[in-house]
Amino acid sequence: MRPVLKAFLLLLGLAVVVGTIGLWYFMNSGVSAKEQPGRIEEFLARRVRNMAVARRAKSLTNPVESSGDVIAAGRAHFADHCAVCHGNDGSGDTPIGRGSWPKAPDMRRPQTQDLSDGELFWIIENGIRFTGMPAWSTGTNEGETASWHLVHFVRRLPKLTPEELEEMEALNPQSPAEVRRRIEEEEFLKGGGDTPPAPTVTPHGPSGGHDD
Repeated sequence: MRPVLKAFLLLLGLAVVVGTIGLWYFMNSGVSAKEQPGRIEEFLARRVRNMAVARRAKSLTNPVESSGDVIAAGRAHFADHCAVCHGNDGSGDTPIGRGSWPKAPDMRRPQTQDLSDGELFWIIENGIRFTGMPAWSTGTNEGETASWHLVHFVRRLPKLTPEELEEMEALNPQSPAEVRRRIEEEEFLKGGGDTPPAPTVTPHGPSGGHDD
């Protein structure tokens, strides 16, 4: 038997074994997004993510110089667009982040922080299929600049201060109920209501906010 045919049969047999193991795993564990991924799934998910990112992205350099204003712009953008999935602190500990599959990553950890600026930029702009991470590219220079601002802010996540988190909470998108409550409060303070509105629990804060 030719070596090429032997290698093909070996790879085919290996693929069948891996496929059988994978099928057995999913038949026994189900496909619920509520479960926590195992080490094998985490390993495979990271490898697929790394393969999905264009190779040329790794060498891209951030053309925007980091500054207080740039960090502030990235922080505001993150609070408004990304925190609903990733949390204001980047932990991913939000209702959507916990309920996604794969789970929203803790962006403070090395698995994210060790990515190059170019890789982070590429992920923000292009998203990653089958992960819930959308593509945020607008096709404009202004949009790319905003993504580079976000890259600087992602680097800031492990060192966020309580003051920054409080500022981000005020920038998180509000639900219709929260908007209505705020309007009622304003009307009451102006003398237009008989009783103040009952307080409601908001989902925003360090563990609640949007996605990128």
